[in-house]
Amino acid sequence: MSAPDETAATSRRPIRIGLTGPIGCGKSTVAGWLAERGARVIDADRIARDVTPPGSPELATVVREFGSGILRDDGSLDRAALGRIVFADAAALARLEAIVHPAVRPRILAAIAEAELDGPPAIVIEAIKLVEGGLASLCDEVWLVSCEPADQLERLAGRGESSADAEVRIAAQAGLVDRLRQSATRVIDTSGSIAAARSLVEAAWAEAVPIG
Repeated sequence: MSAPDETAATSRRPIRIGLTGPIGCGKSTVAGWLAERGARVIDADRIARDVTPPGSPELATVVREFGSGILRDDGSLDRAALGRIVFADAAALARLEAIVHPAVRPRILAAIAEAELDGPPAIVIEAIKLVEGGLASLCDEVWLVSCEPADQLERLAGRGESSADAEVRIAAQAGLVDRLRQSATRVIDTSGSIAAARSLVEAAWAEAVPIG
């Protein structure tokens, strides 16, 4: 899946694993387990937060698009307020992504280049929009993290999401697993116990990442 115009030869560089899947299915948990194995994790969502600080042109554009109600008193972005707008409206979510994604991609490319200098066994790019945003083309493998809807709802509730907000977020990503499955190298089902999910991840790592 590597893009020859954006990557070096794959013979000596770390393997690149794209990690994607719906909210609440455990992408960050899986990424953490891979980091324990020595992988360098690049979190696209964290980078997206970094491109909208107070005073940034991206935040100004987001405010023009969605109104000042998405700002906290200190001028920072209220992500929960923005989420209530965009997760209930697919067109609004697309407008937000059109603002933020062009600023995120160069930072991800820079983070990959920096990570490769350190020579980790793998570089993990964690992103819900890995495929839609064109990041999958940078990866050697795409791992789709999924789980049963009941587990997904329970995990979101465990993060402090109200049932109503959790259901809206899940509905906004309806069908995502089916759409991504055709692009996935591996599917990691994290339903059930943590121990079972971790075993699946360790087995996938052993198969995907060369030793030595």
